[in-house]
This record gives sequence, C-alpha cells and structure tokens, in this order.
Amino acid sequence: MSETSKNKPVILSGIQPSGILTIGHLTGALRNWVQLQDTYECFYMIADLHSITSRQVPADLRKRTLDTAAMFIAAGIDPDKSTLFIQSQVPQHSQLTWVLNCFTGMGECSRMTQFKDKSSRQADNINVGLFSYPVLMASDILIYQADLVPVGGDQKQHLELTRNLAQRFNHNYSPTFKVPEPYIPKVGARIMSLQDPAQKMSKSDVNERSTIFLTDSDEQIRNKIKRAVTDSGSEVKFDETRPGVANLMTLYHAATGKSFAEIEMEFAGQGYGNFKSAVGNAVADYIRPIRERFVEIRNDKNRLNGILRHGAEQAGSCAMKTLRKVYKKVGFVSF
Repeated sequence: MSETSKNKPVILSGIQPSGILTIGHLTGALRNWVQLQDTYECFYMIADLHSITSRQVPADLRKRTLDTAAMFIAAGIDPDKSTLFIQSQVPQHSQLTWVLNCFTGMGECSRMTQFKDKSSRQADNINVGLFSYPVLMASDILIYQADLVPVGGDQKQHLELTRNLAQRFNHNYSPTFKVPEPYIPKVGARIMSLQDPAQKMSKSDVNERSTIFLTDSDEQIRNKIKRAVTDSGSEVKFDETRPGVANLMTLYHAATGKSFAEIEMEFAGQGYGNFKSAVGNAVADYIRPIRERFVEIRNDKNRLNGILRHGAEQAGSCAMKTLRKVYKKVGFVSF
C-alpha cells in the first residue's frame, strides 16, 4: 500500500470462483472496479471461503480460483494499484468471523433471505456455513476498515448486518470498526440470458448457449448470438416488452459504446439477421483482447502465483492491524 493510498477511502469487493466469468461480470462489475482503482484504495478478492457453502470438487475449485484471479487482471485490475488476493490465504477473515459470530443473534442470520433461498436450492446440504455466511461477509468488510462496499439488491441485507455488528462492537467496547456505507456504482449494462431474456445471464446456467463466457472463442460468441432468442417482428428498437432484441442491443451498446438511439438508426429497415451478425462481431472483438490476455496470464503460473502471494501479504498486513485491536478489546492474551 503506497503512502498516497492511505488517504483514499477504502473499498472492498469480491466474486466467488463458482464458474467461468461472463460478459455480465465484465459489464456489471469488473469495468467499474477498474475505474475505481485511481480514486479508492481497492481490495479485490476471490471469495473461495464463501464458495464452499456448496459442495465443491477440490481440483475444480483450485482451478477456478486461479482462473478468476487471472481474469480480474485480464479485465484491467492492476495489482500495482489494487490489492488482489485469495480470501482463504488471509486467515484473519476467519479469525474475525469467530469473534463476530459471538456477537450475532440466531434470529439475525435466520432472517436473511439469501439463506432461505439457498437452503431451498440445496435442501440436502443446509450447513452452518450457509447460515453464518453473512457474518463472514461482515468480517471481509470490517477487517479492512472499508468505507464503502459495492452492493447489489441481493446483498443489501448483508451490508445492513455488517453495519449493525460494527456499531454493536463499537458500543460494547470502544470505536474499533468503521461503519461502512453502500457504494452504488454506475449502472453497468445488465446482460440477460440469450435463451431466456427474462432471466439474468448466469455463469451457472445449465444451458451454455445462454451465456457468453469471457473465455469463449470468436466463433462460439458469434454462434451463441446467432442462436439467441429474439421477439416477434423484425424491427431493431429498444423496447422492454421485447426483451430479446433489447438484450442484444444492450450487448451491442456494451461492446461499442453506441447509444440505443444510434443503434436504432444504424439498423433501421434491416432485419434481425444483419443485426445479430453485427452484434456477434462486435462482442467477439470486445472479448478477444481480454481472453488473449487471460490465456497469457494463466500460462505464466509463477507470475500469477507471485501476484497472489504478494496480494495476500498486503491484505494480511492490513487485516492484522484490525484483528489485534479486536483481540485486545475482547480480552484475548497477546505477547
């Protein structure tokens, strides 16, 4: 962490390594993260501790963790500007979680809608980790004294619990944690499924034709867009009642920067065929340099491991400052 960065507000965010990242991750999160690097002290993590609330194949989890880290860098996360690390490599997250577990009510965790949703989806594996997941998330944020946390609609409840825990600890002892505020990023392009445009594009969709992965080849991207669901009619016009065309226009906008009005003018009087072809080419051109950079980074294992090792050391050094304060205040012996 540089001297100048110490005066910047701290922001933390992360993504679970539960699958290959998609164009939705790029437009909805990673592009914003890249822009934040010059203004904030950024901590970006691969949230592998969170991922084991669902059963994982160990070798796959290790591979996806490194893939996700490489994709962060390929998308523009600069390890010289931001602290990039794997969550499980910084044990202070888990250590603080135990302390905060002892300050969290059973009712607070049981009210979490995400716990209810995930429990219904994995009824054969409703584990304690799934229940206390929001406390680990609170530790992720508080251990770095984060000022701001980018949140989507499904995480607002978790951030509120984080704020409550920070205030509770500060009240019971003395000011220890910053009480983080939500950061509402610029609205990125919201990308929907190519096969069901009423649903958000997902890296875990069983139908791979629904999703554009950041590792897809040019040909795969063009074929997926060529087979994308459209609507009745043939006019290229942005209309939320025609989600198939609206989604393709959103992809074209994300890839080219053109406004919806400009896109409508460009394809006035043309059918879906020409439009889909143009979208496929534009998205392929947009993804290609990121994919090529990803392959280059992923193939240089020593460099990637070095970046992540250094990131974990930086994160751990910062996290330890907070943990020492917490341990002292709760009464743990230190030498």
